[in-house]
Amino acid sequence: MTAKPTACLVLADGTVFYGHGFGATGQTTAELCFNTAMTGYQEIMTDPSYAGQVVTFTFPHIGNTGVTAEDDETSVPVAAGMVVKWDPTKSSNWRATGELTDWLSKTGRIGLGGIDTRRLTRAIRSQGSPHVAMAHDPEGNFDLEALVAAARGFAGLEGLDLAKEVTCAQSYTWDEQRWAWPEGFTKRTEKGHKVVAVDFGAKRNILRCLASAGCDVTVLPASATAEEVLAHNPDGVFLSNGPGDPAATGVYAVPMIKGVLEQDIPVFGICLGHQMLALALGANTIKMNHGHHGANHPVKDLDTGKVEITSMNHGFTVDSQTLPEGVLETHISLFDGSNCGIRVKDRPVFSVQYHPEASPGPQDSYYLFERFAAAMADRASVSA
Repeated sequence: MTAKPTACLVLADGTVFYGHGFGATGQTTAELCFNTAMTGYQEIMTDPSYAGQVVTFTFPHIGNTGVTAEDDETSVPVAAGMVVKWDPTKSSNWRATGELTDWLSKTGRIGLGGIDTRRLTRAIRSQGSPHVAMAHDPEGNFDLEALVAAARGFAGLEGLDLAKEVTCAQSYTWDEQRWAWPEGFTKRTEKGHKVVAVDFGAKRNILRCLASAGCDVTVLPASATAEEVLAHNPDGVFLSNGPGDPAATGVYAVPMIKGVLEQDIPVFGICLGHQMLALALGANTIKMNHGHHGANHPVKDLDTGKVEITSMNHGFTVDSQTLPEGVLETHISLFDGSNCGIRVKDRPVFSVQYHPEASPGPQDSYYLFERFAAAMADRASVSA
């Protein structure tokens, strides 16, 4: 006798996927995306850039290394839920301090296993990221009509400012550096470049990379004004990753960035920060069909010809055809040619669409943090 399904995923077009629920019970609505990374499911679930999204993992072994607080990119999962092919097994890893299923239960996130993730991924690629409703009921009772209505009622991410929901409530300083064997995470003690990081949904490891590159980091909320940023007299300004529609967040972020750009200060942006910088410089952003999500995306550096293996997580992209004069395209995706980096000609202002802190290469892209630090050092030597 076939076991009764305890969870289901319902697409807005009425398609239903049945499976086994784990983690929290209940119901959620979101946009559905897929991620091709073979590792890092905990970092993905806690990456604020996934707000408003359910993640389908194309790699089948999810949960087998358990969870540990050291791998959290923020304090709790931000992604709305996860869909996997095989149910999570008991963890086997020396770093694990807990089980994925228990972690999801405690943090209110639904998991759905036993799904044909290849079929689901093909649907996302061909039809675009669908709006979905996902439900977990141990008794297997589902109101499919209500779930379809919930999926169709989801507003979607276009026009949605999610940065304000995941940003910090108040400013704070950061001194923790990247993890290294055998010490683990260590603290910065020496004096460094003063950097203001504007938090649109910043991952902790980005802040660690800034600290390891020689930066004294002060984090400000996404709503910070140019006056508030410049009041810290920074040597450089960092624009973080984050979720949602860049055009919506840009309503308040773009004026701030324009104010910063009026000063001779190095600026570095990642992901949403890249898109925010592009908007401030006069370019446009567009919604992608299914976005880029994974840790195996090849990106070409147009200045050097080097190909980097990168980690990506974005559903919007900068329209390179709208880059104004004096703003150069520096990186492109080798999957689809979409924009992955820009810089301002003859100024230390640059950004990338991908995540250099996620170490997919594993250190193909760390030079970007060093470039930012070098730009601040050059500015200091000129000012001296």
